[in-house]
Amino acid sequence: MTLIRTDRYSWGAIWLHWAIALLVLVNLALGLFHESLLDGIKWVIPIHKSIGLTVLALTLLRLGWRLTHRPPPLPVDMTGWERAVAKAVHWAFYALLLLLPLTGWMLSSNPARLRPMAWFWLFPVPPLPISGAMAKLGHNLHGIVGYAMLGLVVLHVAAALRHHLLLRDAVLGRMAPGLNRNG
Repeated sequence: MTLIRTDRYSWGAIWLHWAIALLVLVNLALGLFHESLLDGIKWVIPIHKSIGLTVLALTLLRLGWRLTHRPPPLPVDMTGWERAVAKAVHWAFYALLLLLPLTGWMLSSNPARLRPMAWFWLFPVPPLPISGAMAKLGHNLHGIVGYAMLGLVVLHVAAALRHHLLLRDAVLGRMAPGLNRNG
């Protein structure tokens, strides 16, 4: 008989969380600094686009995983507003993890300035069949959604550290490899 742990996320959720987190952090840095610190480096934007498409694929996989694997329950001593904020932040992450790469793909699909796109130079990625106006909307939204993602990442990390360092509960240990049940 296999025992299923209910105090931690499943191995799949943990792996997807940290893979997506790492890719998002790298892509936020590439997106924020591609016009300043990284200006003129030709591989930055193709890598940024490839990572974005990877995040999109992993997020779809993670959503499927989340819908078929129950997450561990929140601590019983969390207040109602804390529970509501935790759930809202997690679903906001899913929305942004879909919107950010999709708006990037939209802006790359501008029929007036179409540049071929390839996933890590391995195979071509077709442009989305959209108008120039939709591509411009994608361009405008991509930056806004990127900054929203950055803010949500900061909030998420701050909340995890609050739980671990101040409240000393097991919330971070549910997702962090190597932390025991008591953090």
